[in-house]
Amino acid sequence: MEPKVFELNDVVEMKKQHPCGTNAWKIIRLGADIRIKCTGCGHSVMIPRREFEKKMKKVLEKANEE
Repeated sequence: MEPKVFELNDVVEMKKQHPCGTNAWKIIRLGADIRIKCTGCGHSVMIPRREFEKKMKKVLEKANEE
């Protein structure tokens, strides 16, 4: 299995939907823990990197598309 590649300010799709109805999240902090912000309601959550990598499906938008 190849490692998931994501960067700061990428918009990612998570496996489970947020209660507001969207499953798209923007990465706003990287480190041992990752902070993501819901694109629907603006709620932010900090989760451990390992848990984030399990729950992330795919990258929807890259931060620096060229």
